[in-house]
Amino acid sequence: MQTDIVLTFTGHDRVGIVEAVTKILVHQGGNVKSSRMARLGGEFAMLMLVSLPEQAFERLEQDFAPLRGEGYHILLLRTADSHAEKFKGWLPYEIEVLGADHEGIIHEIASHLAAQGINIETMDTSTVSAPMSGTPLFSMKAIVLAPPQLPFQKWSEALDEIGDRLNVNIKVGLAVGSSV
Repeated sequence: MQTDIVLTFTGHDRVGIVEAVTKILVHQGGNVKSSRMARLGGEFAMLMLVSLPEQAFERLEQDFAPLRGEGYHILLLRTADSHAEKFKGWLPYEIEVLGADHEGIIHEIASHLAAQGINIETMDTSTVSAPMSGTPLFSMKAIVLAPPQLPFQKWSEALDEIGDRLNVNIKVGLAVGSSV
C-alpha cells in the first residue's frame, strides 16, 4: 500500500544535495509527485510531496540520518488528500503583485485573504533591483481558493485599496489551467 508524505528539507546549499535526497527516496521506492526547491540566501530549501510504500516511511528516518549529521533539517509528515473534498466548489484565482519593496506587503495581503476565508494554495515572491535606479522591486504570484458564496467584487476591490495604500499594483483574475 502506498502512502503520501510531505518532506521538508533545509540546509546549507551545496552541489549534489538534490541528488542525495532523491537517491534516498528512490532507494525506498518513492516517487516525487510535486516539489518546490529554491536557494534562499546561502541556504537551500526543498518541499516535496512524495508517494512511497507504507513500510518505507519508517526507514526514511534512518536513511536521512547522515544528512542530519551534516546539519540539514529534515521533516517527514504523513498526509492525506482530503483537500479536494474540503475545498470542493471553491473558485481558483491568481493574484499578481508588483511594486516597490517594503515591509508588510505579504502580511497585509495574507491578512485580508484570511479575513475573507480565502485559502492560499501557492505563493511565490521575489525581490529584484530595478534596472535603472537599483530600487528593490517586489513581485508576488499566488493562487488562492475563494468560497463560492463570497462575492468576487467585495474582496477584490478591497485588495485594490490595499494596493493603493501599499503603493503596489495588484491584479486578480480567474486562475487559468490551475491544478487546484
